[in-house]
Amino acid sequence: MPVIPRLINSAGQPEFGLFADGVREINYLDYDLRSPMDRKLGGLAKRFKFNQFQFVALVSPELIVGIAIVDLKLLSNVFVYLYSTQDGEFDEFSFTQPLSHNTAMSLCPNAGEAVFRKGMNTVSITADETKAQRELRVSLVGGVEIVAQIDESSCTPLAICTRAGYQGWVFTQKTAALPCQGQLQWRGKNFDLAAMNSLASVDWSAGYMRGETFWNWASLSYTLADGRRLGLNLAAGVNETGFTENALWLDGRLLKVDMADFQFSRYEQMAEWRIRSADGQVDLRFKPVGQRKEKRNALLLASNFTQHFGVFDGRISLPSETIELSNAWGFAEDHYARW
Repeated sequence: MPVIPRLINSAGQPEFGLFADGVREINYLDYDLRSPMDRKLGGLAKRFKFNQFQFVALVSPELIVGIAIVDLKLLSNVFVYLYSTQDGEFDEFSFTQPLSHNTAMSLCPNAGEAVFRKGMNTVSITADETKAQRELRVSLVGGVEIVAQIDESSCTPLAICTRAGYQGWVFTQKTAALPCQGQLQWRGKNFDLAAMNSLASVDWSAGYMRGETFWNWASLSYTLADGRRLGLNLAAGVNETGFTENALWLDGRLLKVDMADFQFSRYEQMAEWRIRSADGQVDLRFKPVGQRKEKRNALLLASNFTQHFGVFDGRISLPSETIELSNAWGFAEDHYARW
């Protein structure tokens, strides 16, 4: 199946489904956006109802890093956090801009730049389709400097578009357990990402999401004892209208996974999670070690966001083998949003 050049077709409707070779451009302004009562909405509504974000994680036995650029049109946000698995040191940085000032995000999942600037703080994620590479750059007044190259050449991304509510849709492209290299400076220390055997995951999402929504999400990037790279992405609550965004990657090869069930306590933040897939491929326990948490309740926007980082234990059952996981670092998230 060739790359889909544009998500929105000539009839003003998105193509739904799984895209084995991806989508080149999310041309959302060509969408025939209407109200629930079928009234056509104009260009201003199209722009301000469209949400977009990109999240990149860097995971190694020594260091966990989470970085996101979020564009909600009424405001934009960036966050960066770092956690040392060796000594428990943790730093978090978060910045917002009204009306997405000094924020720009490419509409091409595999090309162009997402960038956020506030004062002397800059975060950018630049995708190069010809090199199959994504470059992350972070420069913060707090003393964090990151320049990382993420190799996407040997990984098949999970790219899907699903319905969202009565008149919306969401496109997402995800990858995990990607090789990466580069340098990171934090708290006066220098880290060589390749030397630490770091792996990256990327979440590129955009669309007309439900006005009130929630999701649970889990991701890991792990190097097995035999040197193979294992990646995981599971979610529930947002993208399972006909298709799911659940997948495994083994050395970059994509393996689809059925619906995922998340069992956890929202009010016991450090309690263990249980995450299983309906097809029996995934049966994992997740133990939170730390978290990035934010609550925002404004007139038009609200968010109750908790992203845990911690370790996975359990079993991945494939047709040809069973993989036992122990102390595999990754993420689990619980998020409510109104936008």
